[in-house]
Amino acid sequence: MDRSYLFAPGHNEKLLGKVFEAGADAVILDLEDAVPPERKSAARRMVAEVLATHPSWVRINAARTPDAAADLDAIAGLAHGIRIPKVESVEDVRWVTERAPGTPLICAIESARGVVNALTIAAEPGVEHLALGGVDLQKDLGTGSGDAPLHYVRSQLVVACRAAGIAPPIDSVYPHLDDTDGLRRQAAASRELGFFGKSAIHPSQLPIIHTAFSPRADELQWAQDVVEAFDSAHGAALRLPGGEFVDLPVAERARRILQLSESLQLDGRA
Repeated sequence: MDRSYLFAPGHNEKLLGKVFEAGADAVILDLEDAVPPERKSAARRMVAEVLATHPSWVRINAARTPDAAADLDAIAGLAHGIRIPKVESVEDVRWVTERAPGTPLICAIESARGVVNALTIAAEPGVEHLALGGVDLQKDLGTGSGDAPLHYVRSQLVVACRAAGIAPPIDSVYPHLDDTDGLRRQAAASRELGFFGKSAIHPSQLPIIHTAFSPRADELQWAQDVVEAFDSAHGAALRLPGGEFVDLPVAERARRILQLSESLQLDGRA
């Protein structure tokens, strides 16, 4: 799984040339909000050229719009995957899959209607991830900009993804570039709620995001201790020297932590 998803505006030639060297686990080339209306045609052409040598995710415009249709005409079959913004129903998803069959999808939940329909959206064939679009969702709900108003939504997306059998949801961008402490707190809290991975708008955010979604040293030690003790007990429930009770679900959680660490090392991301 990818820890970071770095956005790059599709019309910015300079950034398109640099984004793949920034150190993100995944790149999202943007044809939506970051691109002015008068530059969208140029952005489609530029992104299609980049995809020929750097397959990556592409954020198209809102489904069932002329701009989205033009986006898919330009990049369907070239992109590694498509991020659909402002998804509110399975009809939005199906509209895209009809035009880009077999392409993995990230569905961004950015409205109250999208939250309500998150379970059916997550279960739709082709959907690999849900993603929280926090800024637009806060505007739609009329909430403040803090994290607390979206705790329910974050938990709802985690439950929807788990119930649908897909990967955990991806957290929203943190728009305050100079507030590194705020980014660190939000990423850590999202991971605790069950998210994995976070969108980024600047390379400077990547180290904090990677740390938040990588196993900590104390987590790895705990996981190793649990797995060793559980295996030594031949799968029987037991109590660790520190008093923690370990049974099969605890051991499986520990194994997932070790597997994540191993996969990051194999990919050279640790």
